[in-house]
Amino acid sequence: MTGDPEKRTNRRDLGRVFNEVAEVYDRVRPGYPDQLFADLVDITGMDERSSVLEVGCGTGQATRSLAALGCSVTAIEPGRDMAALARRRLAAFPGVEVETSTFEEWDDRGARFDTLVAASSWHWVDPSIGWRRAHDVLRPGGRLALLGHVVVRRPGEPEVYAETADLHERFCPGNPDWGHPPLEDDVRGTDEGWGPVDDPGDLFGPTTVRWYPTVQWFTGEGFADHLRSTSLYRRLDRDVREPLLDAIAERILTRMGDRAPRRCLSVLRIGQRTAARPALDQPS
Repeated sequence: MTGDPEKRTNRRDLGRVFNEVAEVYDRVRPGYPDQLFADLVDITGMDERSSVLEVGCGTGQATRSLAALGCSVTAIEPGRDMAALARRRLAAFPGVEVETSTFEEWDDRGARFDTLVAASSWHWVDPSIGWRRAHDVLRPGGRLALLGHVVVRRPGEPEVYAETADLHERFCPGNPDWGHPPLEDDVRGTDEGWGPVDDPGDLFGPTTVRWYPTVQWFTGEGFADHLRSTSLYRRLDRDVREPLLDAIAERILTRMGDRAPRRCLSVLRIGQRTAARPALDQPS
């Protein structure tokens, strides 16, 4: 097996941190625009006869939209509480099955799928395993679809991170991950490839990329809950995270009229499985 074992462990552990806040995650995390799923159907040819594998379904936000298409969906999720909540949310869809597992360790039992979908989850999958595994579980000509959100800003528009930079530095100084979101126009220019994940090599063909602008509005407390559900803030010690989030909520209340926008570009990236045979691991 290739890849750094420590990175694989960290990725797996961080991917499960959402399990600690499953209900909050389900309430505050954004869904995906209807047009994104319309384009997914148009590009992949999905219909009620299609079989879909969803990697990292969370509490089932994207799964509900996939199930509404009438296709059969096998959704896998490593967090037990997240998977349990997804099963409750999806109980009305008989064609959906939720299994508790990481993608790397999942027993596919020989099943093969027409489409693999990962919604804001592929970066948690070990790339030394994930791309090849995706190729293996897709039928010839099958497609891999990565869905995600990129937080962006527009010039001159009030923006939470700018308004709270001093708070972040006060409570957690020197954190290299703090910073303002990129400009929307700059992000729209990155319309090739698979985005901020490792390249799959020759396992998948050229990508089709589509962008969908969205905006969420939060109160200060709502924005704090949203941050509470993200990995960047879950990684902080509780005695740092909670005072920081309380201060952010208060800042939004006092400086932004308790109304904070979170502007995103939702993104759809789709590539077709090639006929390439994945290379075997080399002995280490």
